[in-house]
Amino acid sequence: MGPQIKNTRKEEAAMFIQAWWRGTLVRRTLLHAALRACIIQRWWKQILMKLVEKRKRLALDFYVHQEWAVVKLQSWVRMWPIRVRYCRLLHSVRIIQIYWRWHNCRTRGFIQGDYILKESQLNLQLEISLGTQACRVQQCIPLPIKE
Repeated sequence: MGPQIKNTRKEEAAMFIQAWWRGTLVRRTLLHAALRACIIQRWWKQILMKLVEKRKRLALDFYVHQEWAVVKLQSWVRMWPIRVRYCRLLHSVRIIQIYWRWHNCRTRGFIQGDYILKESQLNLQLEISLGTQACRVQQCIPLPIKE
């Protein structure tokens, strides 16, 4: 009975060591798998964050582009009546110039004058000489410009 008990004790000790080693290997394998899964999850979260940031940036760029387009359109719409008024004034000035030049050639008189275009008004100064007669005209024409 003595040698058989020693063999069983040795076998039990060997089985205990083998179980401990197998448990250590399993725990190490599980730890490595958990670490790898954690690394993959962190990488995937970074990728998702980059995608979210890219989407936010694209949405912001789109919003800025839309706002710029709206501002540009508003400025064009606000400019249009002012431009129409300016074109009418310019047309009127040209008609007056044509008639005065015709009148000047006919009567041998002359017209001298100048104008100053300021921020919101047109200052016009004319001196019309027809032979011995002279006429001075000064006029301030307000321009409809919003500030």
